[in-house]
Amino acid sequence: MVEAVSTTTPPPTQAQDLPVVVIGAGPVGLAAAAHLLERGLIPRILEAGPGAGASIRAWGHTRLFSPWQYNIDAAAKRLLETSGWTAPEAQTLPTGTELVEQYLEPLATTTALAEHMCTDTRVIAVTRAGMDKTRTTGRAETPFLVRTRHTDGTMEDFRASAVIDASGTWTGPNPLGQSGLPAPGEAEAIAAGRITPALPDVTGRDRQRFAGRQVLVVGAGHSAANTLLELGSLAEDEPDTRISWAVRTADVSSVYGGEDRDELAARGALGTRLRRLVDSGIIEVHTSFTITSFTATVHGLSVHASTPTGEQTLAVDLMVPATGFRPDLGILSELRLELDPAVDAPRQLGPLIDPEFHSCGSVAPHGERMLAHPEPDFYIAGMKSYGRAPTFLMATGYEQVRSIAASLAGDQAAADAVQLDLPETGVCSTDLGGSCDLPAAGPADHADNSDKGCCAPSDKPEPADACCAAPQPITLGTTPGTARVSACC
Repeated sequence: MVEAVSTTTPPPTQAQDLPVVVIGAGPVGLAAAAHLLERGLIPRILEAGPGAGASIRAWGHTRLFSPWQYNIDAAAKRLLETSGWTAPEAQTLPTGTELVEQYLEPLATTTALAEHMCTDTRVIAVTRAGMDKTRTTGRAETPFLVRTRHTDGTMEDFRASAVIDASGTWTGPNPLGQSGLPAPGEAEAIAAGRITPALPDVTGRDRQRFAGRQVLVVGAGHSAANTLLELGSLAEDEPDTRISWAVRTADVSSVYGGEDRDELAARGALGTRLRRLVDSGIIEVHTSFTITSFTATVHGLSVHASTPTGEQTLAVDLMVPATGFRPDLGILSELRLELDPAVDAPRQLGPLIDPEFHSCGSVAPHGERMLAHPEPDFYIAGMKSYGRAPTFLMATGYEQVRSIAASLAGDQAAADAVQLDLPETGVCSTDLGGSCDLPAAGPADHADNSDKGCCAPSDKPEPADACCAAPQPITLGTTPGTARVSACC
């Protein structure tokens, strides 16, 4: 075992001479670095995985709903073009792997960014150098200290003038039990391999694990739909494969979305195909199904649940979770954060994205001011900025970091000029976990209702343009190039 040794990079004499640490080398993290470079600031990108887009690799077999034209940040594109990169066909729908190989990896290996990349470097804490969160005097002028652990076990501290946390939520799946807690036996079932990671490659590398098995999918978002469709395809070749689908809601119609009314055609087709599998009986649906415990055995998994008709137990071979994700805030415990108490997003942003209240796709353009915390020059951006809310737009993350970079460079006018434009669709998009429009946290309890998303029934009156009302055109701002997209951030 390698003994952990802590080292610290020598600090410059002035905090402003330090780099801006960007946590995460996903789409939004790399876009942040590109915008910082354009502003004359130096980024230091800390990535826990072995390379850019490491989390996306986990669901790389999944195809995005949005074409390339909506998946590439403007500053990143300008940087790539200086190296002779050619953009993919604008209207093509990439897979997660293609997003990494044709965009993120070329971006991370450009001459301008490569020297600022630190891979296999997991951030374990962010604080101020020489002071904890209780110290106030001189805080804003004190450099940040970012503690990391390398894959060999050694630890290293980095100092920074500012920090942008774009680490996403992929590593924080919501528990499967009620009240936001793991169900009894959940950890043991995961350890026994009876509960798989989210978005397994059912028809690819994981095929033998699922073929001919009784499989239960839990969740009511697009990640659940993607997995169910793959299982349906597998069942065509492997007729002994049996598929069950459990949700906490009273019906699954909201998962079908807008079907042919959805302007993102691939997303609409997903709902149509899923409905056909359910109507044909290939997928057995269990509604109002609240998991209370698990019992893992050498032969399979017993899933115990509370239903309106009483306690129920499903005996399955494997269970696939698709109930969304939540942010890891533990690494930020020594910073002064101001978070929305419901969704764990920055306080000003929280009410605009809370799925119990907001109209899907109607989140206003927002940037540095709305993302700011009492901790000066610290920001959470990308998917993590949405906390437990389910409807993040990847291009929203691009606009977030453009605004943050402008503010850090002293151009507040540009930072405040935030704009966003969406394709015309009023159809709800929840828990695109398969494409990292994650997670699926629902109203009220935000964990008990994690299968509901913003189209769940509510006793509150719905506005005319809400996601459960008739589809309405939605257009925000005037800048093209953003969309309801599906890529991990």
